[in-house]
Amino acid sequence: MSTNTSFASSFPSSAADPFAARHGKSLPRELRNESAGMAWSAFEAVYAPSSGPFRLGSWSETKTGPGMWDFEATLGIGESICQTAASAPGPVAAMTSMLYDAGCAMEILSFHQHEIGHRTATFLLCERAGIRLWAMGIGESHTESTLRAMIAGANRLQPA
Repeated sequence: MSTNTSFASSFPSSAADPFAARHGKSLPRELRNESAGMAWSAFEAVYAPSSGPFRLGSWSETKTGPGMWDFEATLGIGESICQTAASAPGPVAAMTSMLYDAGCAMEILSFHQHEIGHRTATFLLCERAGIRLWAMGIGESHTESTLRAMIAGANRLQPA
């Protein structure tokens, strides 16, 4: 007696997952379902928009005490460039505060990261005013990819 079992439906197809097709690692399930079958260029254009009202220039951090840091950033907001600062326990809290002060009150509902070679990809499920959507950032460090994903989320939630 011979038994043949197929597990194909149990695992995501890289053709259906644009990130897996490009980098060999699966997207978070909800984002994978939402973006199934997209070409990589279309995926990047939607989830990591290169335009919008928010742009990140410089970023610096200084440890000020146990569990606290001072963060400074140069943000492009619309046609303006501004210097902004926040004291927080980490970069996500600091950028959340900076975006809030810039008029984009955004909450992060889900956070996922993948190492892709020497870089990091961050995927965020963001919410603002009842609207939920995914954003992606890729950077040379965990912090850079997270900040890029947060800016992408802000731009998706508050388009120009």
